[in-house]
Amino acid sequence: MKRWRGLAHRPPGWGRCVATIGAFDGVHRGHQAIIARAVERAHTAGQPAVVVTFDPHPSEVVRPGSHPPVLTPLARKAELLDQLGVDVFCVLPFTLEFSRQTPAEFVHNVLVGALHVSAVVVGENFRFGAQGSGDVNLLTELGEEFGFVTEGIALASEGGTRLSSTLIRALVAAGDVAAATLTLGRPHRIYGVVIRGDQRGREIGYPTANLETTPFAAIPADGVYAGRLTRPNGSTLAAAISVGTNPTFDGQERRVEAYALDFAGDLYGEHVGLEFIERLRGQEAFDSVEALVKQIDDDVERTRTLLG
Repeated sequence: MKRWRGLAHRPPGWGRCVATIGAFDGVHRGHQAIIARAVERAHTAGQPAVVVTFDPHPSEVVRPGSHPPVLTPLARKAELLDQLGVDVFCVLPFTLEFSRQTPAEFVHNVLVGALHVSAVVVGENFRFGAQGSGDVNLLTELGEEFGFVTEGIALASEGGTRLSSTLIRALVAAGDVAAATLTLGRPHRIYGVVIRGDQRGREIGYPTANLETTPFAAIPADGVYAGRLTRPNGSTLAAAISVGTNPTFDGQERRVEAYALDFAGDLYGEHVGLEFIERLRGQEAFDSVEALVKQIDDDVERTRTLLG
């Protein structure tokens, strides 16, 4: 899969393509259906399938301070899109000037003038142009004018609930990572660099990898989780993951740290991923270090059992 930052990376002689457009944060099951249809349509026509997204997040540019928690950083998003058979991942720098384009200007400048789309596949709630003034009906009309087809896809739902990035963020924030897994189609994962902490875990027999997470990461509710730690070389380790302030030690700073089961190496400086499989319990303050260690013993054994 090719990755473009802006449209200047479009190669000479670029022909027609099928595009889909959106934030696609999480690349969840609903997104997957839209992207799969775009890929199918593109490859049937013998054309590349292009996913167009934006960076930074449009809401942060238009309303500074409103950036939503991020389910999938760009690098992870690219990895997932590649697995779905996408040919080009095009990230458009989002600026105030860009945000002021009318729907017709966006279609003329990006979809027609730069990408030469033959078809655009989007969710039925798709909005575009200044202040989200364009919808699927307008995109269809503009397509008829400029010579491309628009296909609006019904939004995926389950049990009467629409699958959405907003829903997944709420599930993660509540600590319901099992439900988030069902909606995403895979466990929720966050990323960060392993840094030095207070090293209390080492003193009590459970050394942890403290994560300096990526900006705006969607971090689950405080508590302890069974999960996995993914290393840069692709290997994974079962892990008991703690999110919170370490109230037993009167901690104030919220941290994410993971105890990797059956691992005795050094992770400092590594850029790792943490997958959250199941919530084991909420955050607790214990009366003694001994009581804390006894509980960690149980957390680790439950993690071992859950992950097989």
